[in-house]
Amino acid sequence: MSEALERLYVIPLRDAYETSRTRRAKKAISLIRKFAQRHMRGGEVRISNGVNELIWSRGAEKPPRKITVLIRKDSDGVIHVMLPEEAEAGEKEKGE
Repeated sequence: MSEALERLYVIPLRDAYETSRTRRAKKAISLIRKFAQRHMRGGEVRISNGVNELIWSRGAEKPPRKITVLIRKDSDGVIHVMLPEEAEAGEKEKGE
């Protein structure tokens, strides 16, 4: 996968707390998806398992208020959203 564009963002998730209590984590995932599409100007967004687990770590009712993610857009226009730690681990595996 050749990266065409890579940026580090802090995504505010405070709008997730405006929805009903049991749907907040799901709303946070959709906010991340919309943020990535708007800022990277792409179509398909793939959210990594690590980001998903971090959002759901405290349950559906209490997602984090903000999250730091690394967003990559490859040459095909697919946007990948991942944690910075996941990206570093992936680069170390490629180097070995």
